[in-house]
Amino acid sequence: MTPELIDQLGDALYQALRSRQVLEPLTSQHPEITIEDAYAIQQKMLARRLAAGEKVVGKKIGVTSQAVMNMLGVFQPDFGWLTDGMVFNEGEAVPADTLIQPKAEGEIAFVLKKTLQGPGVTAADVLAATEGVMACFEIVDSRIQNWKIRIQDTVADNASCGVFVLGDRLVDVRDVDLGTCGMVLEKNGEIVATGAGAAALGHPANAVAWLANTLGRLGIALEAGEVVLSGSLGIMVPVAAGDNLRVTIGGIGGCSVRFV
Repeated sequence: MTPELIDQLGDALYQALRSRQVLEPLTSQHPEITIEDAYAIQQKMLARRLAAGEKVVGKKIGVTSQAVMNMLGVFQPDFGWLTDGMVFNEGEAVPADTLIQPKAEGEIAFVLKKTLQGPGVTAADVLAATEGVMACFEIVDSRIQNWKIRIQDTVADNASCGVFVLGDRLVDVRDVDLGTCGMVLEKNGEIVATGAGAAALGHPANAVAWLANTLGRLGIALEAGEVVLSGSLGIMVPVAAGDNLRVTIGGIGGCSVRFV
């Protein structure tokens, strides 16, 4: 793709984000698009957000669980950027009209105390660099019509990130088995999804190591102080105004969010 077309598509996704409108899949408009093109489009979209005053606070890993891969028909992980404009606090109300077609995912968030940069980062390196972990919600959202996405579409669209909500408890990684901890996601008091830490590439620290090494090839680090969302532990759950959700992860704690 030409730099001009990459900029044009990044601008179009940014405008879709701001106007809360959807686009036709980029892969149907431009079948030649590569994953490298898609990450370049993502960078343009991010640059527009930063120019508008947002700041990067972390990164997210997407499409790590088999459940989400099967739902989307996308079979490899990807990554996106988290900004301070995406953060909601535990229990806070999210205005549903600020999103387009949101879905909730229960995840484990890592808060880093040391910078990680690939290549060669291992799961053990991730755990050693982690200040603690928290239960969290990622509210994914797509600027692509009806979630009709291929890997290039979700990558270009900042890995379909909407907003995220962190729990109010930070737990030392030495105090919890991140591979076997169970996740229960409730919507309006009813259990709608379950999972375990192993859903995220076998272990959430594996997912963070994958991200550190993938970013390392691009000269990008996971910085000390950043939040890393390590991927969904179960299916994505559609949400709308009036919904109340809670996720509980064994040994870590819970996180609540409501939509108004």
